[in-house]
Amino acid sequence: MKNHKKIIAAIALILAIAGCKKYEQTPVDKVDITHIFDPRDSAGTNAQHYLYGVYSVLRNGHNRVGGDYLDAASDDAISSASGPSNVVTILSTGSYNSYTLPADENLWGTYYAGIRQANEFVNNIDVVPVLAKYNGFSMKYVWKSEARFLRAMFYFELVKRYGGVPLMGNHVYTISDDISLPRNSFDECIKYIVSECDAIKDSLLVYPISDPNADSHRPTKGSALALKARVLLYAASPLFNGGNIDPANNLTGYTSYDAGRWTAAATAAKDVIDLGTYSLLPNFKDVFLTQNNPEILFMRQGGNNTNVETSNGPIGFTAATGKGQTSPTQGLVDAFPMANGLPIDDPASQYDINNPYNNRDPRLTYTILYNGAQWLNTQIQTFEGGQSKPNGSLQQTKTGYYMRKFMGNFENTNSYSAHNTDWLIMRYADLLLGYAEALNESAGPTTDVYNTVISIRKRAGIAAGADNLYGLKAGMTKDEMRTIVQNERRIELAFEESRYWDIRRWKLAENTMNQPREGVSIVRVGNTLNYNPIDVLTTRFNAPKMYLYPIPYDEVQKNPNMKQNPGW
Repeated sequence: MKNHKKIIAAIALILAIAGCKKYEQTPVDKVDITHIFDPRDSAGTNAQHYLYGVYSVLRNGHNRVGGDYLDAASDDAISSASGPSNVVTILSTGSYNSYTLPADENLWGTYYAGIRQANEFVNNIDVVPVLAKYNGFSMKYVWKSEARFLRAMFYFELVKRYGGVPLMGNHVYTISDDISLPRNSFDECIKYIVSECDAIKDSLLVYPISDPNADSHRPTKGSALALKARVLLYAASPLFNGGNIDPANNLTGYTSYDAGRWTAAATAAKDVIDLGTYSLLPNFKDVFLTQNNPEILFMRQGGNNTNVETSNGPIGFTAATGKGQTSPTQGLVDAFPMANGLPIDDPASQYDINNPYNNRDPRLTYTILYNGAQWLNTQIQTFEGGQSKPNGSLQQTKTGYYMRKFMGNFENTNSYSAHNTDWLIMRYADLLLGYAEALNESAGPTTDVYNTVISIRKRAGIAAGADNLYGLKAGMTKDEMRTIVQNERRIELAFEESRYWDIRRWKLAENTMNQPREGVSIVRVGNTLNYNPIDVLTTRFNAPKMYLYPIPYDEVQKNPNMKQNPGW
């Protein structure tokens, strides 16, 4: 993509501007905001470079947390490099406080820096006479809405971590200003983000984009509506709506329950569906390899490389080096139903404990490398002493499994080759499951809820069955459908930074994260394989305080108006 390197690297703005011919006579230390937002720059080159810098604040989720996926701090995986100082292990064992929360997740300063950059852009872009047009108006107005979208995204990332945070509006504070700002309420933050999405949706690009090779990284109307739907889904969830960890505290959630919040979330998701421009790809694994596809609602550009394979691929292959960083848990493996859609503990599922990976939901094979799975022209060996689990001191799987998701199609090759590694921040399947969840909570398991879940299962390759319900039970209660939707999110969105937050917003973490993480030890005796469950990590979650992160210690110390979250 043309803008790939501009988006991936944080733009060294002053250097970029100093290199422009127009300003080569201006000393670098004299470059200021008027050189960036220049009333003579009809191409808007310098302003656009600045906007690229705002984009660079977006996180790329591939192995971003100390070299691991964030979901390795959930019940879905552990780090193969797990140890007391490993970042995801610190998170999953609750070994942090307000001044030791790992930097890769303590993103308060990162996102506020992004908000400040976005505000600078919003406040100054109007003076730039950009000649390029979109729908008859200067492209600068599209750029301005993009900056507001990014700002809204940054605020959401803060709110889901900390609860209510200070809202800056368009203000850019200087060193002489009093910045002892109090936190806004959770409700005020949600309303602000939603209002921003509503305000900008009609001035963004519209999917399908005319030049996707240049512009597929940019938010569209669908992106803004999807962000609104995600924000409202989180706001309607038990953690904030009826299960506030400090019931009378309006910083940590709503102070009363309102079922209408689920209705609002469902309506917002339906607005995206009704655009009629997004759809599920026929093949699940193609979603992460095919650029510019209609399932992508918003993404952060990666590159064409083999980084995912090199970091997470199984060990034991000379021509295809991998260090097996991510070890999926037995719990995640067991969450995948059979190919008939029934859970493995259903007596009618046909699950075979001696052949546990046979006839499973095809997403299992696309998500996890298990013993016997086809990979690199052979069948993976994760039994004790096998090619990819030789034991000894070499880093390798701790659970008997490796992550497969996001990787290229290397089942029948001898080595890895470069492929697209864009990080999908929002995709249509996620939105559909959010719609099913919100609609079920507000109206029960309606036909629309069933059809939405069925669409996900059908694409996955689950058999329709004689009743065309794809393994779903007819006449489910709301509680039963809730369990189905929650599990469907777990397996469909594994390793996409969904599970880590889902078990928090559903207030399940106090149960799931206070149980040992399990793997499997496979022992081969002759031609027989014996599968033995093993505990691989003792995780800990201190409820209720760990449902939200602590406000960074230094923010509380320097600001007398900054209230700390409960328990910290």
